[in-house]
Amino acid sequence: MSTDTLPGALTGSAEARIAALEELLGDPTEPANPTGYGALLAADRTAVPFAAGEELLDRVGLNAEYVPVRLGGRLDSLETLVRVMRPVFRRDVGLGMGYGMHTFMAASDVWLAGTEEQQRWLADRLLGGAKAAIAQHQTAHSNDYVRSGVTAQTQGETFLLSGKKPMINNLDRAAALVLFCETDRTGGSRSQSVLLLDPTRLPAGKATIGPRHLAVGLRGCRWTGVEFLRCPVPESALLGPVGGGVTLALRSFQISRTVIAAAALAAVDTSLRTAVQFDHDRGAELAESSWLDPVRTDRAMTGAFVNLLLFDSLSVAATRALHLLPEQTSVYSAALKYLMPRVLNDTMHDLSIVLGARVYTKDGNFGIFQKHVRDVPVLSLGHAGTVACQATVIPQLPRLAARSWLVEPEAPAELFKLGGELPPLRNEALSLAGGRDSLSGSLVAIAAQIGGRTPVERALRTLAGQLTEELADLRQRVLALEPAERTSPSGAACFALVDRYALLLAAAAVLGVWWHNRDGADPFLADPSWAAAALHRLARRLGTQVADLPPECDTRLLHEVQLRFSDRRSYDLYNTPLPG
Repeated sequence: MSTDTLPGALTGSAEARIAALEELLGDPTEPANPTGYGALLAADRTAVPFAAGEELLDRVGLNAEYVPVRLGGRLDSLETLVRVMRPVFRRDVGLGMGYGMHTFMAASDVWLAGTEEQQRWLADRLLGGAKAAIAQHQTAHSNDYVRSGVTAQTQGETFLLSGKKPMINNLDRAAALVLFCETDRTGGSRSQSVLLLDPTRLPAGKATIGPRHLAVGLRGCRWTGVEFLRCPVPESALLGPVGGGVTLALRSFQISRTVIAAAALAAVDTSLRTAVQFDHDRGAELAESSWLDPVRTDRAMTGAFVNLLLFDSLSVAATRALHLLPEQTSVYSAALKYLMPRVLNDTMHDLSIVLGARVYTKDGNFGIFQKHVRDVPVLSLGHAGTVACQATVIPQLPRLAARSWLVEPEAPAELFKLGGELPPLRNEALSLAGGRDSLSGSLVAIAAQIGGRTPVERALRTLAGQLTEELADLRQRVLALEPAERTSPSGAACFALVDRYALLLAAAAVLGVWWHNRDGADPFLADPSWAAAALHRLARRLGTQVADLPPECDTRLLHEVQLRFSDRRSYDLYNTPLPG
């Protein structure tokens, strides 16, 4: 079955589907729009799912975007999935997560580890419009992958499930459940297994879905729990091998971390647009008021724009790496998700400079800003949160320093080509610790090739050289760790090293995107101003002493902010047309 046969389903190329979805969502500021901010914020106030938004996504068959083409869906690349999901996240993070990403997270585990029969079973349900839920390790255990609130005891050809999972989105309306459970009470990396279940067929009295839980953020999501009382499920429900749960989680996190972080950028795009709208609306007041500082507000808006571009550069590289460099993506996905709260949350709080007291508004066209301030931080919590991302990278630092940094060849140009053709996903190639990093190789290689025809280009060349020196310094710091720390890195120093490494990966991605998109297809991307501003910001985060940028950088960036607002185009690298 394919949802392309449904009336109103998204069809055609990725660009056509994105444009159609944007058009169907419509102008969010239009009061009569059923999927506009008015209806969205009304649903949020009452903590119910955004019904009009969900109905629209049902109508266009969005679930097909989560199903591989070979199984009848439209999932041909993860970059396309991110781009299709950005209009949804730009409108409502709760809709993006509650309707979409939790279903995709469950599905991606099945695409990674399921049998052909399991994959087709789930594909048929998703293409029919059903939702899937995922229950990973117990929330109370934070980032401990080897503990679970549910045990599975073998009894003949069945598993007997016992225990609780307190927070599962969409379980009360899901047609499929991916359940992580403990099959070995001795603990260790082989203690977890994964089951694929139909929650509607669990025996009555043996599996009880609890009441709904409300949260501060993502208020429209349907969080419920489940308690199992020696609930029998068939052995055929096993997803992957017994004891394969931890490995499956760590591999699937590389996909889900990347896709969610990259899609979530669109919410901050909306926040910047809201701030620019407010700045335009108060233009007359600004001209007459001595207490309002136009220079400060301009800097806040251009700073937010630069943050979006630098984060999107890393998201593009990390997303495309899943296809092109799957052996290396464990560090890229972790770095992207690790930087998300630092870059996106900080950006939204910086924009409060522009909005002032309006940041607390909960309705009207400015109410969406306050909603995104509550929703976006939630995405950096839980099973794939900041500490989990750091824990992914820390053990790999010594090997990267010894074998990869400053010696690895640069990444292929295709890694940075926006929307360029990608090979099929090779899920089996996803590595838990590849020990290679060609993205940082691009920092070194491109820094050595930058010319100096203009003041901005010369500033970019200097910044790239300084960041290359920072990479060399990071390498020396890692190599200088005590022998015990090199074999099992731990302690506060290692967390600081991860922080520096993530910022340097972002710098490498910025340079790569600028360097390999200088063909003039997008004159703004070809301009070194944005790349220089992004590297300047990253260098300052690293504590590097940097000179002021040429004034034309700020002028060019502010012009682009205002131009994209007037032309109704997105603030990400893709510069996508928006409705309105």
